[in-house]
Amino acid sequence: MKIYFAPADVPLVRRIQTAAVLQWVFSFLALAPLCIILFLLLLFTRFWVISVLYAVWWYIDWDTPSQGGRKVPFLCQMRVWEYMRDYFPIKLVKTAELDPRKNYVLGFHPHGILVAGAFTSFCTEATGFSKLFPGMRTNLLMLPLWFRAPFFRDYIMAAGLVPSDKESASYLLRQKGGGNAVVIAVGGAPEALDAHPGDYTVHLANKKGFIKLAIEHGADLVPIYSFGENEVFDQVENPRGTWLRYIQERLQRIMGVSLPLFHARGVFQYTFGLMPYRKPINTVVGRPIPVEKNEKPTAEELDVFHQRYMDELSRLFDEHKGNYGIPEDAYLVFQ
Repeated sequence: MKIYFAPADVPLVRRIQTAAVLQWVFSFLALAPLCIILFLLLLFTRFWVISVLYAVWWYIDWDTPSQGGRKVPFLCQMRVWEYMRDYFPIKLVKTAELDPRKNYVLGFHPHGILVAGAFTSFCTEATGFSKLFPGMRTNLLMLPLWFRAPFFRDYIMAAGLVPSDKESASYLLRQKGGGNAVVIAVGGAPEALDAHPGDYTVHLANKKGFIKLAIEHGADLVPIYSFGENEVFDQVENPRGTWLRYIQERLQRIMGVSLPLFHARGVFQYTFGLMPYRKPINTVVGRPIPVEKNEKPTAEELDVFHQRYMDELSRLFDEHKGNYGIPEDAYLVFQ
């Protein structure tokens, strides 16, 4: 295998962009276990009091993730996220207004490997969400597992992440005055296993929990399609029915997280590594689907809104795919 190294005269700004993405990849892949190890190791050193004091704080602060979290605007506005945005680059595309007097459930598709488009667009101000949608506040849902990691939980809460359970989402949607947007990567961890370049598979056919959540709180539904999300990483082929896919799905059911075998490029070479490719991601926010509040929606009502949501997502994809180099004969595949 021939290795293609990065040229020595790469502009400094591109080096900074690479460093910005490197810290983000490191945070998602390694920071949580390292925080757990640090917490435990400190207990056996003269700095044990740090872990003890944090454990007390952790106990007091246990419910905060499910009660809106603790988003820190300063962190979301840091320049590092602009460098990360420009690395790909990532663009947030607005197609309709969002009324800040209402609450919304935003469905993000596809999950991709590391949801780069969702994090950059809804956890930071790098793509200008607040300017495009004034008066709106976003919280991205993440697996509850990660909020059990000491230190790491505080870091992800500061970026506006909250657990992906009904309690956390309902807390935000119950807030009076509107302006809250709950962002859900609907396909979740299983969809990451289908995140192959050129693949337009969306795990949505049997996903109705977020529809029920929206109806119960009278929150309008908004479909989002992130064009290019599946293009920034390669993944080892794992079609359904193979032993690899069986093991991955089995582990996902046991642990709650999927383990896609992904790869792309490195920091100083372009042949292999866990750094994403420099390929554009365009996160297109669709038009809202009006929802009337019903605390006890019927199965028929769920089916109607679910079909309406799938139709609107398909329309959004078909309407914009030509702008981003997707063939005209390509369509969404609902699993």
